[in-house]
Amino acid sequence: MRLPRSRGFYVTLAIAALGAILLANAHLVYVASMSQPRCVEHNRADGTAKAPGVFGAAKSSC
Repeated sequence: MRLPRSRGFYVTLAIAALGAILLANAHLVYVASMSQPRCVEHNRADGTAKAPGVFGAAKSSC
């Protein structure tokens, strides 16, 4: 199979590839913004650690 050598073909191909990349990135941003991680137990910075020598988040958001 031989590809056409016209400039318009390659410009169209480049635009299609760029569009696919932009759509994939938009999907990743959408999924990241809509998902919420579960809250997990962590050690507190105020000294109420559950395991000695293990550090956790400074302030819980849960």
